[in-house]
Amino acid sequence: MTTVGIATGAGRGMGEACARRLADLVDVLLLVDRDETTVSAVAKDLNAAGHRATAEAFALDVTDRAGLARLADRVRETGTLRAVAHAAGISPTMADWRRIFEVDLIGTALLAEALRPLATQGTAHVYFSSMSHLLARVEPDAATAEILDEPLHPAFLDRIRAAVGPDVEQSALAYPWAKHGVARFARKEAVRLGKAGARVCALAPGIIDTPQGRQEAAEHTTMQQLVAATPLGRTGRSEEVANVVAFLLSDEASFVNGIEILVDGGVVGAVR
Repeated sequence: MTTVGIATGAGRGMGEACARRLADLVDVLLLVDRDETTVSAVAKDLNAAGHRATAEAFALDVTDRAGLARLADRVRETGTLRAVAHAAGISPTMADWRRIFEVDLIGTALLAEALRPLATQGTAHVYFSSMSHLLARVEPDAATAEILDEPLHPAFLDRIRAAVGPDVEQSALAYPWAKHGVARFARKEAVRLGKAGARVCALAPGIIDTPQGRQEAAEHTTMQQLVAATPLGRTGRSEEVANVVAFLLSDEASFVNGIEILVDGGVVGAVR
């Protein structure tokens, strides 16, 4: 049986680090990223290093339903879906509120929708959320939670704006709401896939030293304040996040399901 893994956002940062960890977990590793140049370079490097997996670059925007269907077809023709590390996402300085919801939450739901029929005994998914929704204390009321739990509704963006209010048009607020939605979605997807013997977890990184993280830090002075408040006194490394992802996707975590794991050096606990 040929096992297949998927790492999204694999062209750089935490997605690339996850890809490097998964390269010895599966037989074929599909590296997904919008940037074909960077993701192809990662695939070439992994293949040259002699890992267990044969790495394939797959240029794709996770909001593209047709592209996701092609990704699912590639898994079907290659083997059995074993592991998914979904790190692709955008942060507040990268886009407006609509695009943040589209990529971070709707994109997660679209990926899950495309891959759901491929779930089988031993399949495991990890979706990246963020510590931001825990720091922001996002706690929707029942009506808003119901809207948030339907990210593929045709009018989702209008519905969530009406429910949260016009302030959600601020990227810095849209981001924690979208990531809270990802954490909720992971719990619900775990219930859906459990019947097939598959698992789903969310992972919430803290402040991690990545190109995207450095871009946020340059725009927001609060990032340095959070680093100072981190009990370990430093930012995290992509490899540290990828290590936790690799555990969650491994057979050693076979009874870990439907939860969000916080990898933040303790800062959420310290601040809250």
